[in-house]
Amino acid sequence: MVLLHVLFEHAVGYALLALKEVEEISLLLPQVEECVLNLGKFHNIVRLVAFCPFASSQVALENANAVSEGVVHEDLRLLLETHLPSKKKKVLLGVGDPKIGAAIQEELGYNCQTGGVIAEILRGVRLHFHNLVKGLTDLSACKAQLGLGHSYSRAKVKFNVNRVDNMIIQSISLLDQLDKDINTFSMRVREWYGYHFPELVKIINDNATYCRLAQFIGNRRELNEEKLEKLEELTMDGAKAKAILDASRSSMGMDISAIDLINIESFSSRVVSLSEYRQSLHTYLRSKMSQVAPSLSALIGEAVGARLIAHAGSLTNLAKYPASTVQILGAEKALFRALKTRGNTPKYGLIFHSTFIGRAAAKNKGRISRYLANKCSIASRIDCFSEVPTSVFGEKLREQVEERLSFYETGEIPRKNLDVMKEAMVQAEEAAAEMARKLEKQEKKRLKKEKKRLAALALASSENSSSTPEECEETSERPKKKKKQKAQETPQENGMEDPSVPVSKPKKKKSFSKEELVSSDLEETAASVSLPKRKKSAPKEEPITDAEEAANRSIPKKKRKFSSKEEPLSSGPEEAAGGKSSSSKKKKKLQKLSQED
Repeated sequence: MVLLHVLFEHAVGYALLALKEVEEISLLLPQVEECVLNLGKFHNIVRLVAFCPFASSQVALENANAVSEGVVHEDLRLLLETHLPSKKKKVLLGVGDPKIGAAIQEELGYNCQTGGVIAEILRGVRLHFHNLVKGLTDLSACKAQLGLGHSYSRAKVKFNVNRVDNMIIQSISLLDQLDKDINTFSMRVREWYGYHFPELVKIINDNATYCRLAQFIGNRRELNEEKLEKLEELTMDGAKAKAILDASRSSMGMDISAIDLINIESFSSRVVSLSEYRQSLHTYLRSKMSQVAPSLSALIGEAVGARLIAHAGSLTNLAKYPASTVQILGAEKALFRALKTRGNTPKYGLIFHSTFIGRAAAKNKGRISRYLANKCSIASRIDCFSEVPTSVFGEKLREQVEERLSFYETGEIPRKNLDVMKEAMVQAEEAAAEMARKLEKQEKKRLKKEKKRLAALALASSENSSSTPEECEETSERPKKKKKQKAQETPQENGMEDPSVPVSKPKKKKSFSKEELVSSDLEETAASVSLPKRKKSAPKEEPITDAEEAANRSIPKKKRKFSSKEEPLSSGPEEAAGGKSSSSKKKKKLQKLSQED
């Protein structure tokens, strides 16, 4: 007995189901359809054998791409080999997509069936899938389907940015439209400005140059010898510039008002800007064609190649066309008219704009167009399916067309296609190796710059981190230095100028009695010695005798040495002024003390 299994692909995983019983004869009867729609009755028909969930959304996208391309993914292979019976002849697997069914039958050996009863069973499984799998809700299944649909569509749309041919299609369409518009606007400028200066039309034929001259000249009566140099720059011809100057002096045109001239000049400037944009757009188109279709552009030129791609819809479509279709691409109306009237079919379409057909003789135009279409088809396929874009093949194909053209004219036998393609392959490999070397150099330079940048950032961060503790140390050292300076100043203020005055240490302070203070102050004022202001005296101690005082005065005379931190005070006008102020304060203190006594 053959066991019928059904494979169902969902956004959350693969499901393998076994059919208990099914009615194939009365499949379209309403009672049988009701069994599929009713969950209770559907459980009697279908039993879930295995369910393999996807680990992540990325894995789900990979499996969806594999199913759409007809490739058996490893997850699907593992599921089928694990849960299907080992005897493959007794198993019949129902699948929804014939491509994946053919791939399973070829790789795994299981007989696959599509359509008929399988489609009805899959419809029921799709309807009741969230009830068949435990832990799966209808909301989560819908969210998974929506997410997988978005990611699948995004992956299909995403191509290589540098090789997108949509930009070429839009650029060539815009280029053709600009040509028409510039011609129309230039004719309007010629008619408008021709009322004032009709002789200029006969001298200048180019539309863009005419608009530039109309913008520059303005009123022809103001044109003089001073503007002749500028005219030569615009016309690129001294004879034409001289003819314009002579024609302006004897012109038959009507006078024009200033407001009309302003409008003509503004419109001319717009036409000039459009022509300049047309040139930049043509440059952009050439650069895009060299990236997307280098071989095709090297063979027949950028403009004709872009028109072929635009007419076909994409480079891929052009690569799928046979050479006979490429030959008459763009001449569909003439082809169908000829088929309808049973006349001669056209020999060429868009490829007529290439230089080869124009150079060929009348009897050889059809032959060279057929040969050129063949080479264009080859070039488009090389550009579409090659990984590294190169113009080597296009140049070799162009050489072949040149040789065939000379063969038609002189009879010289051209080279064989096999020999030419071998040379092209060798040159293409060399070009690919050179490009790889350039990319490696660029990558090395980028890595070096990145290392330098990271090293600079690390150095700057280390400097910032090291500067912060140094600043803290400087701030902590500043008050210490101030204290040291104060300590140095105190002994200098304690009478360093007079050798008879002892050098007192900052920690030890002597207390003097009132009488001693009075006598010392009198002597100091009499000797006109300037002393600094003394700080408040320490608490009173026992009076010191004259002998002890004399001994204290005599000791520092022997030890008259300065420390490294202390320096002798130099007598100067500042010290004298300070001494006077201090002596006056001492006198006031003495008067107060005498009054208290």
